[in-house]
Order: sequence, then C-alpha cells, then structure tokens
Amino acid sequence: MFNHILVPLDGSTLAECVLPHVTVMAGAMGSSVTLFHSLERLTASSVNSPVNPLDWQMRRQEARLYLESIQTRLLKVIPSVEVVLVEGPAAERVIEFAHNNLVDCLVLSSHGRSGLTGWNISSVVQKIMYRSYISTLIIRAYGEKTPVEGYKKILVALDCSSRAESALPVGIMLARQSNTELVLAHVVKQPDMPRRLPPSPEDTDLALKMVERNHSAADEYLKQLSSQLASENISPVTKLVDGTTVAATLHNLVKSEQIDLVILSAHGIQGNTTWPYGSVTVSFIAYGTTPLLVMQDVPYSRAEVTRAEKAAVESFGH
Repeated sequence: MFNHILVPLDGSTLAECVLPHVTVMAGAMGSSVTLFHSLERLTASSVNSPVNPLDWQMRRQEARLYLESIQTRLLKVIPSVEVVLVEGPAAERVIEFAHNNLVDCLVLSSHGRSGLTGWNISSVVQKIMYRSYISTLIIRAYGEKTPVEGYKKILVALDCSSRAESALPVGIMLARQSNTELVLAHVVKQPDMPRRLPPSPEDTDLALKMVERNHSAADEYLKQLSSQLASENISPVTKLVDGTTVAATLHNLVKSEQIDLVILSAHGIQGNTTWPYGSVTVSFIAYGTTPLLVMQDVPYSRAEVTRAEKAAVESFGH
C-alpha cells in the first residue's frame, strides 16, 4: 500500500514519538523509509541576520549525525532506511521533497522542537497537512506510546461510499500484521430539521422513517462487507450507531472502544473535493487525541490553488 514513507524529524524527543509507528507501518507493508530534516534559522528574528558559516556547518553536521543514529536503530527492523538533510522552511521542504520523490505516506508528530502547546497540532504539521495532498499518519506527541508489536484496536470509519472504503485496505494489512481487532464503524446521522417552530408529528415521523431506512441499508452494507472480509480470514467487529453529528459520534466511539489507531478517508460520501479534507476528517485532525491515518483520495495534480497561494505568488513576483 505504501511504498515510500517520509518521516520528518527535528531532533526533539517529541518528534521521535513517531518511530514505533513507522516500524509497524513499514513492517506491515515492506515500505522504504526516508528520515528527513530541514535545517532552519533558529529564530524568526534571525532571518535577516547574517549566518555564521562555522555555526551553520556545525549544526548541519550535528543534524546529519542525529539522522544517521536514528537510521542505524531502524535498520535493525526495516531493510531500507535513508536520510535526507536539506535547508529551508520545514513545511515547504517536506512538501517539496514528498512531491518530487514519490512519497505516498507522511508520518508526522503533532508537536516537535517548539514543545507541547494548547493546540492539537503544531503550525508546521497544519501547513503540511493542508498543502501536501498525501496520505498522512499523525501521532499525538502527548499520547501514550505505541509498542513496536503493533496496534490493539483499529477503527475504520465507513459511510457506504467507495471513497470511505479507500481506508479499508491499510486497516486490513495492519490487522493482519499482529493480533489486532479491526472495528468497522458507520454512523447513521439524524436528519437536520431547521425551523423556528418545533417539528410537527408528521415531520418527526418522516425523520424517524429516514433514520430507519438508512440504518437498515447501513446494516446490510456492513454485513456484506464482513462476509467479504471473512473470505479473506478477517473477522471485523462492526459498530452501527445513531448520532446527531457524525464526527462527534465517532469521537465518542473511539473513546468508549479504546481505539489506538483511527483510519479515515480524506473525503466521504459527499465527495466534495474542493478542499483537501471533508468535515469529519478535519474534526479528527483538529480535535482527535489518538493516532490518525488519513488516506488522501485526491492527487496533488487535482488540488485547487487557493486565493492565499495566488496572492502569495503575486506578492513575491512584485
């Protein structure tokens, strides 16, 4: 599934929280791994200051030795591990390298050298997520460490669409790697009824019928999917739940089921690819607390240039 995994590191212990997950992912898929570091100016105030060549070379050498030490550790369990050291803003260089070197998965720590903050992900991670259009695994630097052996419970969220099912093959591969419980979850959303007055009995009855029909269709869908997977010696646990909002219901399910990896497609049944992620995935990026693997279903070549990007280019040109 993933042939080339890119792992940005900044030298901090927080960023290194991704390494056990990289081991599990690469081991399950036979992926090659690239350890990546972008050498930046230490502070924003130093951007316009002259660089001390000796200090810069020392930092560069330290960074390379650091990457090579991680490489040596990983080569004990992963056959192919390379190191890449570049210079410049981290987010831009990560995206640039990924697009130019056939990277099909990024593994990012939610926080790094700048330390833990009240924000669920750092600004660098946010920039990479919203501009890369590459499948990405986010590891919460403040979360519990995952053992090298693998995950205990993996949740794949489905909505009866082929887009959502793009998250399923990875879940199956990881479940096969170890004694992992694969949970397939579907949320039947209660229909919105915007109105100033309380809904009439007819409105309530209509909404109830819609929920019943959707619940029945989703139940049949999950049964068929489970039957297909059983033929491949996979016995998933299915969770069909009702909720007023899909995202909130899934968040609660992840917590109650003690899930330690959530896998989502970037987009779901609505298929609105104007933005890199649908609303449910955005909610898990911004508010999720467990490791999150987002399978990007829109290639970078189809990404729409935002007004901010256009303005930045025009400003630079002038």
